[in-house]
Order: sequence, then structure tokens, then C-alpha cells
Amino acid sequence: RSTDYGTTYEKLNDKVGLKTVLSYLYVSPTNKRKIMLLSDPEVESSILISSDEGATYQKYRLNFYIQSLLFHPRQEEWILAYSLDQKLYSSMDFGRKWQLMHERVTPNRFYWSVTGLDKEPDLVHMEARAADGHTHYLTCRIQECSETKRSGPFSRSIDVSSLVVQDEYIFIQVTTGGRATYYVSYRREPFAQIKLPKYSLPKDMHIISTDENQVFAAVQEWNQNDTYNLYISDTRGVYFTLALENVKSSRGLEGNIVIDLYEVAGIKGIFLANRKIDDQIKTFITYNKGRDWRLLQAPDTDLRGDPVLCQLPFCSLHLRLQLSENPYTSGSISSKETAPGLLVATGNIGSELSYTDAGVFISSDGGNSWRQIFEEEYNVWFLDWGGALVAMKHTSVPIRHMWMSFDEGRSWSKYSFTSTPLFVDGSLVDPGIETQIMTVFGHFSLRSEWQLVKVDYKSIFSRRCNKDDYQTWHLHNQGEPCVMGERKIYKKRKPGAQCSLSQDYSQTVVSEPCVCGQGDFECDYGYERHSNNQCIPAFWFSPSSLSKDCSIGQNYWNSTGYRRIVSNNCTDGLREKYMAKMEKCPGKAPRGLHILTTDGKLVMEQGHNATFIILMEEGDLQRTNIQLDFGDGIAVSYANFSPVEDGIRHVYKNAGIFQVTAYAENSLGSDTAVLFLHVVCPVEHVHLSVPFVAIRNKDVNITAVVWPSQAGTLTYFWWFGNSTKPLITLESSISYMFTVEGTNTVTVQVAGGNTLIQDTKEIAVHEYFQSQLLSFSPNLDYHNPDIPEWRQDIGKVIKRALVQVTGIPDEQILVAVFPGLPTSAELFILPHKNTTERRKSSEGDLEQVVEILFNALNQNLVQFELKPGVEVVVYVTQLTLAPLVDSSSGHSSSAMLMLLSVVFVGLAVFLIYKFKRKIPWINIYAQVQHDKEQEMIGSVSQSENAPKITLSEFTDPEELMDKELDTRMMGSISTIANSESTKEIPNCTSV
Repeated sequence: RSTDYGTTYEKLNDKVGLKTVLSYLYVSPTNKRKIMLLSDPEVESSILISSDEGATYQKYRLNFYIQSLLFHPRQEEWILAYSLDQKLYSSMDFGRKWQLMHERVTPNRFYWSVTGLDKEPDLVHMEARAADGHTHYLTCRIQECSETKRSGPFSRSIDVSSLVVQDEYIFIQVTTGGRATYYVSYRREPFAQIKLPKYSLPKDMHIISTDENQVFAAVQEWNQNDTYNLYISDTRGVYFTLALENVKSSRGLEGNIVIDLYEVAGIKGIFLANRKIDDQIKTFITYNKGRDWRLLQAPDTDLRGDPVLCQLPFCSLHLRLQLSENPYTSGSISSKETAPGLLVATGNIGSELSYTDAGVFISSDGGNSWRQIFEEEYNVWFLDWGGALVAMKHTSVPIRHMWMSFDEGRSWSKYSFTSTPLFVDGSLVDPGIETQIMTVFGHFSLRSEWQLVKVDYKSIFSRRCNKDDYQTWHLHNQGEPCVMGERKIYKKRKPGAQCSLSQDYSQTVVSEPCVCGQGDFECDYGYERHSNNQCIPAFWFSPSSLSKDCSIGQNYWNSTGYRRIVSNNCTDGLREKYMAKMEKCPGKAPRGLHILTTDGKLVMEQGHNATFIILMEEGDLQRTNIQLDFGDGIAVSYANFSPVEDGIRHVYKNAGIFQVTAYAENSLGSDTAVLFLHVVCPVEHVHLSVPFVAIRNKDVNITAVVWPSQAGTLTYFWWFGNSTKPLITLESSISYMFTVEGTNTVTVQVAGGNTLIQDTKEIAVHEYFQSQLLSFSPNLDYHNPDIPEWRQDIGKVIKRALVQVTGIPDEQILVAVFPGLPTSAELFILPHKNTTERRKSSEGDLEQVVEILFNALNQNLVQFELKPGVEVVVYVTQLTLAPLVDSSSGHSSSAMLMLLSVVFVGLAVFLIYKFKRKIPWINIYAQVQHDKEQEMIGSVSQSENAPKITLSEFTDPEELMDKELDTRMMGSISTIANSESTKEIPNCTSV
């Protein structure tokens, strides 16, 4: 720390903590005595506060990690802190205590209130993401930011990183259907849609300037990639007109967009821009805030005094306009409020801008004429209100000299600032009024520590300036003395006067308005300036539609095609000719009626607020009746547009597709708009119901059971085997024929709203097979948790036990355990591989396998140990054995019906006897299978990709714990599963 401009330094390690690692230093913008240091977040989370310009510090630990700070522009104790986890905190005692304001705040999108515009000085504007993922513009006070205290000045969701609060304006962006729409609030009035030329179709928009009640914006249009168009607005920031096309843009070091536009400090209305013309970059200048642009006149002579052969428009001066991202260099161009008319920039002379051949140029008259001062790149700093210039070569090699000029760069004196050449990293210029001290910092070698060199110029300024040391300078634009409607005369030091300016120095001597001329007016919105300098309506523009006043039943100001340039101070002259005239609004029928949702989406969750916006391109808003039919039997009517400007809210109680209709009518006509809204209940789980085994070349019914059942319109994507393209249906069931034997994979994806879920199952496909129901000793039920994973593992154990007892090959047995209690399973006996050619003998072999299995089961030889001391016996369920199933001619319908009847009656008697259940429950099995869980366990090689979940894992206040019969169709045979414990799939309801 130094208190004498770098002459001596005091080491502060012991005052901040010997082991403290610092990451950043902040100085309060309203009280320079207050300093805050941040610790390195990788080491600890703490801040150090000083109230005596850094002489002493107090350390405070934090429970969050600070990423950035924002100080209040007037209240020195108020600070906003943004954390690494996107939370916004506030402090009212300069960081000693912090309070959480909001979570999920967008980086760099929070702003303090603006004095004179916001009612409360502690109001904060922020962009934050809600729990549903949508981003909103919110405001709240720093100590009152609970959900009930927050407000949303804009009712709809907005695009991420689009909120800009700057001076009198607030900007936001909303993208609908891939097209961006921009909104502005002027002086905290309700938001209005920004009006750009109809076919600009912007891809991107950047706010360049909001000075003097006008917006300068850069817009990238649909056919642009590396350029932007410059637009300038009216006072309210609503209506924009084109100022300059195809301005060069590039990416900064951090990926940010950089526009090649520079606003000259000290004189309003002067801008420089680099424009792309036929793949060449050329520099243009304007003196009336974008109305007229011209190329820069090249210097008459070079550094040696030789004439420069450069004639407009084929040759001109071109400048690099990008500001330096290193704050310790002067950058490629600089100007100062305290030195009006003085510009220093890096550039070249020729037909286009070059980034290899560059020198340094200076203008003393606001850009009208230029002189070259260096042939290479230099950093140039202003001292003492521009009375002196200091230059240092911009190079990667070490240097030890600097140059100084007292005559605006006409002559230079060489000074040595170090005895040993220094790799210069940058320079700190005293920000005080007089600016006569500079600190140069760098390295003697690439591995050495920083070196600080103090350069004090006070001794060079031998005295204070007196009246004989000044001269006047007339601001002009190529000889025209009126710039932005004013005639201004400035006072500045005479070249060569080595005197210092006093603190009461004032640059402006005379400022008086000029008589208005054509150059003080620009084309109004919807008009284009032609070669004859006349403003003609664009082909897409209807002048009577410009005014919003007509829509609210008032007379309006009809433009003459011109408007006076904002902040132009001219009087009289052509002002009356170009002033807009009051006109009476013509009556109009409603036309161009539109209806949309606030977020632009056509999918809404059931039970949530759906907010509709009704827009009308033409018509009398105050005298037009509006009716909105929500499509669910409910409609609302309004006498005019006033109640619907902020949107109409409605809650749908059921899922489905609803036709929403808006109808506008007045005495001159009517118009209608329709929107189809999909109301969905988010799907949470899908279960793919498939048979365990299927017959080749026979249709198989496959069903996707979705929870909750009333989820609205769903789309089903079905993949079979190795297919790369899905079958797409709106139905939850599909019939499919497998043509290849072996294990076949089935995957279903269900899309509903913004949700996409899937399940995968495997099916064993064979020419024929047999199956048999299995039951178990009762002790297994006690250990059955009724979850898919357990059933899969038990199926593997049963299969292993069967193989060990019988010696039957592993691939000929498949066991699937059913959900529910009592525990039951189905045994599938499959043909041996590669036996299709000798089918008859193979069928006989299969009968032998069945007989072996039945003998083992009937003799209670098939057992397994579930856990130490728990032996489980596997039995054959004493019902009919499923006959041989194959792909030959089917069984007669009467025989099949009789078989199904016998099986059903037998099972019903068995269940009634064993569980003494009530008879009415038997009917439940016939309900539509979509309303119940239809869990089917695939083969033992079932895919693990799909989530394994049962309805018993969902919570429901109205649980149905009764047993349910589960009937499944496999090929052309019906097999019966024992009753299972389940819950009814709940509907999605709004409580």
C-alpha cells in the first residue's frame, strides 16, 4: 500500500493474514476510503473490509462464495453479491452481514434502482429462473424479497440473459417459434414492443448507448453473420430507424460480441464505425448521431512531410475502433471528456482497414482532419486534461523510453523511465483531476517479480496556466459550424504551453442554438431516405398504423416522414415544416387478430395457469368487444382491450387438446383467431407389457402402460430389434409379428409435453413352446418385497434349481415370477436351438423335457435355499398344463373358448377357496388394461436399461390394497397369473 503515489510502499501481509490468499480488490465508488478484499474461493470464503483506505482490515467469514459484487451508486453501505451457485445476496452494512435475496439468478443480470425512476432506492431488478425452468424479470427490495413481496413487471417469461436496465430504459427479449421479439419500458412505463423495420427479422440485438433519451442499438439481421446494422430510436425507445448498415463485429476474449462502433467522448453526436463494403472494412464518421456518415479524410502529409496521395472515395483513413480488454493500456482509440475534440487512434491509410500495417494518428478538431504521429503501434495516455500526451511503444520486447508531447502530438520529447529495459505490462494513470502521475509496471525478465516505476510529471508543468495560454477552437463538421443544432466554441491550451490547468478550468466558452435545417431531421419509423434526400414510406409501411393513440380512441400525431434528431437543439427554420401534425383517427374494423400464450408454447400442464395474450394489428382497441373461448366450456367477454393487455389467465382441470378461440368485433367488422392448446399431465413412468415368449410369424399384442393414466395426448415411438427408425402411434398398444427366432428387443418411448420416458423389454421368439404355472411353499411370501429386482433374482434361482435337478440345458428353461402375493411364476419350456429342420422329433424331445420337469416337480425335488434356514419348495400349480403352442394351423375357436372357460372357472374356484375373497372382485380383471399395472417380467436376460418400478412405490392417498387378476395373452394361448397386490393408477387431478 502506498500513500504517496508510489514513492514508498508498506507491506500489508500481517494485516490481512499471512496465509490469506486474495482474489480481488474493490473500492467503493461513492467513498474511496472503503475497500473490500475477497479471498480466493478455492482456499476459503471470506472478505476483508477497510474503512481507512486500506490501512487496517477486519475479516468476515461467509457461508457462500462470491463471484462478483455490485455497489449501490449512491448508498456506500449497500452491496449486492452474486455467488458461484447463482444466488443473489444483499448487505446494508458494507458486507458485514448478508441476506439471501433470490436463487437461480442469471449472471450479470441484476441491477440497482435508478434514482428518479424507481420509487425505492433499495429496489433491485433481476433476471431469475423459476422452478419450472422459465426465466422471468423480477423486482424486489433488498430486505423484502420473499415470494409475496416480489413483483413481475413483465407477465411473460423472457429469454435467458436478455434483461438490460440502463438509464431510463429496461429491455427484455422473448423468442417465440424461433423468432425474437424485443420489448422496452421507458421511465418504468408498461412494456411496449420494439418496432424495427418489418423485414429486419433480428437474430441478435445489443444496446450500444442510451444517452440523452435515445437508444443506439446494434441488430444482427437474418442474412448477417459477421456484421450488424445500427439503429437509432425515438425518445421512448420504441420506434427504430436505420442509421448504418453492415457494421463489423467480432468476438472478444471471453466470447462476447464486440461491435466496431466508437462514441467520441466530450462532444455529443460524434460516432466512428467500421463498415463492411464488398468484403472491405472502411471507417466512417457521423456528426449528427447516425443521420449522415462519411469516410475519414486521410492526412495531407506523412511523418516526413511528404504529400500523401490518397483521394476519397478510393483512399481514406481507417481506424481500429475496438477498446482494449486490458484496462492498463490505452487501447487502439481514446478520447476524454476533459479534452473535447482530441482523438488518438491506431490505423492505416488506404482502401481498407489493415491489421498488419498500422500507425498512430491524432485529430485535434473532433475527427475532421488527422495527422500521423507514429509509424508503429503505441499506447498514448492523456495528462492534465489533454494538455500533455505520453506515449509508450506497444511491443513484446523490453523498453526503457517514453515520449511526451505538449503540442497535441506535433513534436515529441524522449525520456528514460528506467535504467534497465522493462517488459511493460501496463500503466496506471492517476484518476485525479490533474492527472500528472503515472505508474508503469512490468518485469525485467519473464521470471522476475513485478517492478513498479513511478513517473511524476509535476516538475515539467512549471506554472499554472493564465489567460494568455489559451486559445479558442470552433467545433465544426467539414466547415459547417452547427453540430447537433448548436454552435459551440471551446477553450483549450495553446500548443507548446507547459502550464498546468487549474481546478476551475472550463472547456466550453460559447454554446448557442442554430436555425433548424434538413440535416437536423432524420427519417421517421417506416420511412426510408432516398437519393434525393427525401423520406419515402417503405413498401411494407402504412403511415396511419404508426400511432398507438388511434388504438385507444384518441387523435394522433401524423408524421411528415421526418423527426428531429433526439438531443438536437436547433430552433425555428424547418422545424415547423417537419413537425408532425395532429390528425383525426379513422375508424377501423378489427384486423390481424392473434392469440398466443405468454411463453409462446402450445403445451400447458394441467392445473397450472395458462395465460393468453390477444394482439390486434389494426382496430379501435377502446371500442372493440373481445371474447375468448377456452375450449373447455368456459368463455369470457370484455367490452374493450384494456383488461386483456396483461393477459387472460385460465386453469384447465382436464388434460386434452383444446381449441381456444378469440373473437373481436366492433361496428365496422370482426376478426377471429384460433389456437390449439395441448393440456397434459406430465408422464412419470411407463411400463412395457409384453409376453415372455412369442411364436414366430404370429402377431403379438404389446402395450405401454403409462402412469398417470390420464396424461392427455401422448405419442408412442416403438423400436423392434435393430431397427433404426421407429413406428410412431398415438395409441398405447401395437401389434407386431416377429420373424426371427431368438431374443428380440422391444423399446417404447412415450412423449408427453416436455417429457420423454422409455422402457425396454426382451421377448424370446420360437417356433413352439410349452408353459406351466408354478407355486411355492408359503414361507416364500413372507420374504417377498414385491419389487421387480427381487422377482428377477428369484426367477434365476428357480431356473438354476431346475437345471441342477433335471440336467436340462439352461437355454431350454425360462422362469418368470409374477407380481403380487401369493408368489407364483410361469415356467416356459423352449425347444433346443437349431432344431427347426427336424421339427417332429424336436416336438417329441420337448415332450420328454416336460415329463422330466414334471416328475421332478411332483416329487418335490426342486428346492432352493432363500437364506440360511429358509428352504423353499417349488410345486406345479394343479391346473391344466398349457398345450404345445406353435405356428401351425390354429385351434378351433370353440375348443379355445372351452379351454379359456375351464381355466377361468378353475382359477376362480381356487381363489375363492384359498383367499375367501368377495365375488365382485373377479370382474375387475376385465377392465381396460391401461387403467391398471400390467407388469410382465421378461426373460432372465431382460435389459437393465429401463427403470424398474412398481405402482406400490408411488404414494397415493386412496390406496387400493385388494388383489387383482392379471390376464395376459401370449401368442394364441391364455395363461393365468395369480392375484397381485397393486394400486389403482391415479388420474392427474388438480386439488
